[in-house]
Amino acid sequence: MVIDLKQHIRNIPDFPKPGILFYDITTLLRDSQGFRATIDLLASPYRDRRIDAVVGIESRGFILGAAVAQELGAGFIPIRKPGKLPAKAIKESYDLEYGKDALEIHDDALSESDRVLVIDDVLATGGTLIAATTLASGLGAKLVGAATVIELEFLGGRGKLDPGVKFHSLLRY
Repeated sequence: MVIDLKQHIRNIPDFPKPGILFYDITTLLRDSQGFRATIDLLASPYRDRRIDAVVGIESRGFILGAAVAQELGAGFIPIRKPGKLPAKAIKESYDLEYGKDALEIHDDALSESDRVLVIDDVLATGGTLIAATTLASGLGAKLVGAATVIELEFLGGRGKLDPGVKFHSLLRY
């Protein structure tokens, strides 16, 4: 069965601030067939790439990343907003299309022998994904790829990613 994932995405204007159109994937996650198809499609390009750990970016990246990790037989590593991790962490700041933020990862979460896939819900300007890949590579991990459900092409995030990291998105706007 072929599923049109776009029909399960809810558009919310002026969120989180005026002028931003937010693509809400919670309606996609709610649909069992849509969610299953999403995980299959996110994992598919990396099935034969020997992924040791999937890094998921807070918060929707946790949902997607944990399911992709299970699908690939890999471990799961959370990347969180500052102050949320209990052990020693390293931090990376980045720009959003509507402000600034930062992400953290435990300083012992990955090693040089780890082959890593980074998962998030949306690629917009690239800041969040660049921060996450910088954190993972800063711990010595080999970045095998990065994937998102949605790519906002008009914001140019793909062009800012390291060209050595295989990027995969399911839906483009």
